[in-house]
Amino acid sequence: MANDNIFSGLKVVDLASFIAGPGAAVILSDFGADVIKVEPPTGDTWRIGYKIPPQPRAKDNYPWHLNNRNKRGLALDLKSPEAREVLRRLVEWADVLIVNTPHPAREKLKLGYEDVAPWNPRLIYADVTGYGDNGPDAQLPGFDITAYWARSGLLSLTRDAGAPPTLPVSGSGDHATAVSLYSAIVTALYRRERTGKGSYVTTSLLAAGVWASAVSAQAALSDATFFPLHDRANPPNATFNVYRAADDTWFVIVLTPDKWPALANGIGRPDLLTDARFADPAKQAANSAQLTAILDQTFASQPMAHWREVFEQAHLTFGVVLAPSEVIKDPQLRANDIVVPLDGAGENLKFTISSPLQVHGIAKVPATRAPELGEHSEEILKQLGFNTNEIDSLRTSGAVPKAPGRAA
Repeated sequence: MANDNIFSGLKVVDLASFIAGPGAAVILSDFGADVIKVEPPTGDTWRIGYKIPPQPRAKDNYPWHLNNRNKRGLALDLKSPEAREVLRRLVEWADVLIVNTPHPAREKLKLGYEDVAPWNPRLIYADVTGYGDNGPDAQLPGFDITAYWARSGLLSLTRDAGAPPTLPVSGSGDHATAVSLYSAIVTALYRRERTGKGSYVTTSLLAAGVWASAVSAQAALSDATFFPLHDRANPPNATFNVYRAADDTWFVIVLTPDKWPALANGIGRPDLLTDARFADPAKQAANSAQLTAILDQTFASQPMAHWREVFEQAHLTFGVVLAPSEVIKDPQLRANDIVVPLDGAGENLKFTISSPLQVHGIAKVPATRAPELGEHSEEILKQLGFNTNEIDSLRTSGAVPKAPGRAA
């Protein structure tokens, strides 16, 4: 594949913290953008995220490298008056500036679009918030579990009847929002190609969450009647349900009505096709608890390997419920470059998850470790035109920390 990366020469300043904003920058870096990760002197809090329960524990800082690979690191205290000139030069240098600083703090730092856009009229200013720019809750802080999952309605729907809402997978809403922010950035870059003008683009965890749950939200807008929360033993549709094989493997089947004969024959129960209770989709729905009980008993008689063969031969849609330790062994991940090598991140961290976009014929940049705190500060300052005396002055003032960055 060609190595002329799509965003080669694109300059990005990542001023965001945690996952959603930095995740968008990672996608740009995967396709060749030069990304500078700017952190406060104490570092992005996400550096210690892997130490906070319920994050899986590991020796190597896997989430930091996941969300900040391929970047160069600059430590900068934006609260210092001397940092203003560094920020100005960064903005002048950049094509894209990514921020997620809460708006009240952003105003104090003079980091808003109106503050920095005059320095670079071609700048793409990309902002990600919890709840949007307007409205009574625009200033609220938000994480993906609060803004993306809870506020959007997703958390209320992804549970079974009688069960309380539970904690979703960490970062899942953030990573989805990162793709939204990346899309906004690329849209603005396309506009700039046509007009020469920069843009202020934004998304929010709430907007991305409502988009993810848009089928249900649109149903509510249509005053639709919702089914009760899912009850596995008595579902609205027994052929859209979760079952367990004899070896305790859970799997889900999702069948359209035309696949009902293939399922009944495949599981060795052709008698179900002439059973009046299941003669058509409406009767199957009315008798779903009885059909589920029959399928439960049948599926519990054989291990997953047997049912996999049955489903594949009959071209039935199914999915085995896998744990993360099983997911990473799935050959589809490496065959499709979903899991790729990661260089220099740690003794046990040799691979990472690539961004979910591919352009055929174009190779992504090989993934390399995330920077240590302030690792490239001097290199970047020199690139921005600061001389040795000016850099020493920035360090003396505290605008740029004196100490070398701690290891990620």
